[in-house]
Amino acid sequence: MTDSKYFTTTKKGEIFELKAELNSDKKEKKKEAVKKVIASMTVGKDVSALFPDVVNCMQTDNLELKKLVYLYLMNYAKSQPDMAIMAVNTFVKDCEDPNPLIRALAVRTMGCIRVDKITEYLCEPLRKCLKDEDPYVRKTAAVCVAKLHDINAQLVEDQGFLDTLKDLISDSNPMVVANAVAALSEIAESHPNSNLLDLNPQTINKLLTALNECTEWGQIFILDCLANYTPRDDRESQSICERVTPRLSHANSAVVLSAVKVLMKFMEMLPKDLDYYGTLLKKLAPPLVTLLSAEPELQYVALRNINLIVQRRPEILKHEMKVFFVKYNDPIYVKLEKLDIMIRLASQANIAQVLAELKEYATEVDVDFVRKAVRAIGRCAIKVEQSAERCVSTLLDLIQTKVNYVVQEAIVVIKDIFRKYPNKYESVIATLCENLDSLDEPEARAAMIWIVGEYAERIDNADELLESFLEGFHDESTQVQLQLLTAIVKLFLKKPTETQELVQQVLSLATQDSDNPDLRDRGYIYWRLLSTDPVAAKEVVLAEKPLISEETDLIEPTLLEELICHIGTLASVYHKPPSAFVEGSRGVQHKRITGSVGSGESESPDTGSAAGVSEAPPAVIPSQGDLLGDLLNLDLTPPTTGPPPPSSGMQMGAMDLLGGGLDSLMGDESEPPPIPQRTDTPQSPQLPHQSPSPPDYSPTELGGDLGGSPAMGGGFGTPAPAAMPASFNAPVSGGLDDLFDLGGGVGIPTGVNSAPKTIWLPAMKAKGLEITGTFARRAGVIQMEMTLNNKAMSIMTDFAIQFNRNSFGLAPAGPLQILTPLGPNQSIEVALPLSTVGPVMKMEPLNNLQVAVKNNIDVFYFSCQYPINMLFVEDGKMERQVFLATWKDIPNDNESQFQIKDCHLNSDAASNKLQGSNIFTIAKRTVEGQDMLYQSMKLSNGIWVLAELRVQAGNPNYTVSLKCRAPEVSQCVFQTYEAALKN
Repeated sequence: MTDSKYFTTTKKGEIFELKAELNSDKKEKKKEAVKKVIASMTVGKDVSALFPDVVNCMQTDNLELKKLVYLYLMNYAKSQPDMAIMAVNTFVKDCEDPNPLIRALAVRTMGCIRVDKITEYLCEPLRKCLKDEDPYVRKTAAVCVAKLHDINAQLVEDQGFLDTLKDLISDSNPMVVANAVAALSEIAESHPNSNLLDLNPQTINKLLTALNECTEWGQIFILDCLANYTPRDDRESQSICERVTPRLSHANSAVVLSAVKVLMKFMEMLPKDLDYYGTLLKKLAPPLVTLLSAEPELQYVALRNINLIVQRRPEILKHEMKVFFVKYNDPIYVKLEKLDIMIRLASQANIAQVLAELKEYATEVDVDFVRKAVRAIGRCAIKVEQSAERCVSTLLDLIQTKVNYVVQEAIVVIKDIFRKYPNKYESVIATLCENLDSLDEPEARAAMIWIVGEYAERIDNADELLESFLEGFHDESTQVQLQLLTAIVKLFLKKPTETQELVQQVLSLATQDSDNPDLRDRGYIYWRLLSTDPVAAKEVVLAEKPLISEETDLIEPTLLEELICHIGTLASVYHKPPSAFVEGSRGVQHKRITGSVGSGESESPDTGSAAGVSEAPPAVIPSQGDLLGDLLNLDLTPPTTGPPPPSSGMQMGAMDLLGGGLDSLMGDESEPPPIPQRTDTPQSPQLPHQSPSPPDYSPTELGGDLGGSPAMGGGFGTPAPAAMPASFNAPVSGGLDDLFDLGGGVGIPTGVNSAPKTIWLPAMKAKGLEITGTFARRAGVIQMEMTLNNKAMSIMTDFAIQFNRNSFGLAPAGPLQILTPLGPNQSIEVALPLSTVGPVMKMEPLNNLQVAVKNNIDVFYFSCQYPINMLFVEDGKMERQVFLATWKDIPNDNESQFQIKDCHLNSDAASNKLQGSNIFTIAKRTVEGQDMLYQSMKLSNGIWVLAELRVQAGNPNYTVSLKCRAPEVSQCVFQTYEAALKN
């Protein structure tokens, strides 16, 4: 016998055997065969060759067998699309089966077979199932529409399935409603502008009715849908909150978080003085606390959500501090999150309790947790001023433990405490210096170097301490090297004679021996500053530090608003918007709720043939660029030439505040070398809103000592020009000379209403100088009216003022006229005329103005907000036809609607009041007892704002609709309306 016997076998193989069994006449054998096929498919074997045989098994009444065949179909239909068409007839037949389970099974499988070729055959069966008498079939069909839409969106829209789906929201069965909402939400996510979920009060009522009866996941779908609804008024908002509140006691934590999301959003609409508002705050706390008794993983998710809630509304959990105390067996990720929330909830009432806990945590064995606990003590000191002393004492106790990592963290946070409370706790520096040798972490070393440099004048051996760090300069991290360079330059500026060699050594190391570009650049800047202008160096390096804010790690408000809309999702755990971690995510556009929402769309004015054509849209205000602005970009030398003749287009943006009157650093009285003047001729002036970055005018071009005071003597060089710019003289009768009492202070003209003065610069922040002020528009000139009060013991002179770049180019139109010294406990009133031709940069808020005021003591900074009606010009009344054309021409997206509450004027009185703010009424009409005023106003930069004001007799709430090509001004204009009508 030959060897060929080894290549022949009587066995046909596993596939052959399964094929034979699938074609068996016995039902039990057939079912067993299908189970074997599914088992093989599950473990990864390729059984696609059996496709025709398995499809033949669909013709059965056995529900279990049918489910198995459908499972096989879903898996292999994509790889065998031609074969899958064989199953279509069975689907159609099963969709008409008397058994609702089989009908639902058929429609569910149809949605899962993602094959383009057969989708069109499935439309008719799906249409029947969407209108099936059995709710189980309808709810399954609703989800199938969403799946089909994912495969072929156009087909679903053409077949009218979306309208059928919308109709299912009114279904009598709550589960059908929930699935319809889920399907529409899913489709809306991929088509955010489709407006599928067009919710109205009637639909909301149906959803809330279904909410009580559907399953927990159905409730989540409905609650998520509710969160995207904007109520008409606070009454509707309260009604929805009352019906959603019972969900807070649900056993499923996902339902609880979805309910919290809805309530957090709708609370924005409720007035805070409402009794129900306080009740709702109390009801929100217990369910959140209950979530913390779950497993650690669920606790972490709950804590991440609570972190967001506490940042938005800390009052909800302010009495629940104890539940966030750390347990010994909590995992580290739960401990750290609890610690973070504890700091956010810390207040004067509970700080003693919190500090006792934190001190305990600082003795734990988990190093990461101990570090965070020590940092938390520092954050408490910064947040709750009354506790600062106790916190510093606690930190000193921890330093005495000599545990290395505890000491290092304590030094890092003490540095922050020094910045928050200057000249208060510096007595502890000696204790910190004792631990200098034990510091080995870059952040701690950098913090200690900062402390030594900042307080060098109080530390006798500061030069020796810094020199000890300098020995291993090249082995230090970049953070330490940069800090060491700055600290030694500070030391040199404070003790120049003793540390000249040390500063030369560090500058040489930083510039010549280092290959780090940041370090090298900083070294060169210091070197050039020190060699050319020691006075400027002192002003730059030893400038007064701004106080650090209480909470530096708060989430930015607009992001927080967005994350609140995503409570209970991954976004709330990551603290990132979905677009940051879901590829291609656009998601449902969540609408933010403002404090009050107008009812209905605004009614446009009567349309007619417009005679005029609307003007070209003015350029939108440029976005904020350099956040520091030009406040610190001050010229240190006096101008060398006299001022040019007055000019109406004069640029006021870069006035010399520091003058040349500061003594030289080394005691030399000679002036530093002058900064070279620009020789090129400046371009013709542009409108401010067209130029985000202003031209670099030299002091000469700026008109010498504009913005300064003649009393400064040598500080600004030349006396103030006698004549004011022509454009500011013209509108005021008799010129601006009539406004000033040149014998002493400055008189404020009377007869024009302006807001009462408020404190802009408190005396405690300005070494005794207190400034109160307001803004007024008088005869076409904007004026900044201030009272300067000297609450110090010394005489104040040499006043000057400068503005940072701002949204509308406001700048002083002349010098600050204070001709006599301001003695202790004296005050003086001054009116500073303003122009709108200064440099422009978009501010937040839009009407924010950052101001620097200089006197013989120092330069002080403050910010204030000017009412935007100061910028409304007198020729702001638009022609009626032009108004109609412009209203239609401005896109509807640029329209904003606001409600003005508690106003008791009739329409004529309102019109008269608004005209006082240069808001002009163009036309008035009455519709069904409601007066409609159509108004216009024009800003100084050429932007027009159009308005429709609705006044209903007997209704104290007015509605104002604003349209503008630069919609960012609408909020400020609304504030003007509110102030004018309620004043």
